[in-house]
Amino acid sequence: MANVIVVGSQWGDEGKGKIVDTISESFDAVARYQGGNNAGHTVVVGNEKVILHLVPSGILRKGKTCILGNGVVVDLPGLTHELNQLGRLAVKAEGHLYVGKNAHLVLPYHKILDIEREQNTARRIGTTGRGIGPAYADKVARVGIRIGDLLDPGFFRERLRTNVIEKQAHAPKESALHTLDADAIFDEQMAHFREVQAFLVDASAILNRMIDAGKKILFEGAQGTLLDVDLGTYPYVTSSSATAGGACIGTGVAPTRIDGVLGVIKAYTTRVGDGPFPTELGDSTGEELRRRGEEYGATTGRPRRCGWLDAISLAYAIRVNGFSTLALTKLDVLDPFPVLQICRAYRYRDQTLEEFPNETNILKECQPLYEEIEGWQESTVGRTSVAELPKKCRAFLDRLEAILGVDISIISTGPERDQTILLPTRTLKQWGLV
Repeated sequence: MANVIVVGSQWGDEGKGKIVDTISESFDAVARYQGGNNAGHTVVVGNEKVILHLVPSGILRKGKTCILGNGVVVDLPGLTHELNQLGRLAVKAEGHLYVGKNAHLVLPYHKILDIEREQNTARRIGTTGRGIGPAYADKVARVGIRIGDLLDPGFFRERLRTNVIEKQAHAPKESALHTLDADAIFDEQMAHFREVQAFLVDASAILNRMIDAGKKILFEGAQGTLLDVDLGTYPYVTSSSATAGGACIGTGVAPTRIDGVLGVIKAYTTRVGDGPFPTELGDSTGEELRRRGEEYGATTGRPRRCGWLDAISLAYAIRVNGFSTLALTKLDVLDPFPVLQICRAYRYRDQTLEEFPNETNILKECQPLYEEIEGWQESTVGRTSVAELPKKCRAFLDRLEAILGVDISIISTGPERDQTILLPTRTLKQWGLV
């Protein structure tokens, strides 16, 4: 038995969707523990590119159970859209997808608040405008509405009406909040709710029963370590706990029932939105990384900012998540570069920093100090064993393991499922993946 958490090690977009899709075959269920439809997983299955924002990518594996935990915030129209998309692909959700009834809803006023706050402030965060932050804010303020509340339409209508009145009362007269009608929102939400009502469960109860029965659970989040609301580059973060600890809070499964944590790292670094990014490349190299890696947001289509691998931030991610092992994605993107760089320290004013400074005002002044590594300039696309990789590529991987102090057990050499190397490491053997 192995219950494993998959966590992004950078600013999200590390390729967690592909990794989850690849290894979910060895698990009985995939549980999503935080975030909303502000992040997307892109998975290539055959000739189909599938983008999922809420439903775990494990749903694409026949016979797997997928669960949205209480830590997720659910946009009902977005969820029904994904279900319709899966239906067109002949992927059956009934009996395989469950939604925790304590998950909070993202409602139309959350989206308006999100967009207008970004438009009307000099301190832009670079949000997706999907209403995720305001929904989590309402949750913490204890005025949120949970999906299970819609089982009692009268209760839901009253809570909704109260919230709309309060939002409008505090909004400036030009705000789009004043165009909202609580009854219209009620009708729309109930229409979508009727499509998903049969999926509602007590997520904590069903997950713990599965573990009691010896089932293997894969826990996945959205975003990445550096976007965690407590441990990320605040305030340029998401509004939930994206790190490994969030899996327990967001699903109601105790830490003592977790057997390991898989950290997903990209062979370089990217981020979407505003905020400090020490290894960002604003030159032709950064553009080439973006082009080769197709670095555009699955949710917004925004071009991602690209830069060299940052070992300082990765060491921080390893510390706060307790990674058992690593999965490295998009190795093939580095194929043509004659020289690669790995950031080993930061220069901050007159100091050399070898640990990640989790203060934005410091990080924005940090300059990367690099270790140079010779590139391999050969194709690694589709390689399925380490022996097939160029010698200089294997040297790069060995050096990276030595720097980070954690072994690399999974290597992605392309977007498709079979373009993956699973190494027979002790960790993967313990988890039953090899």
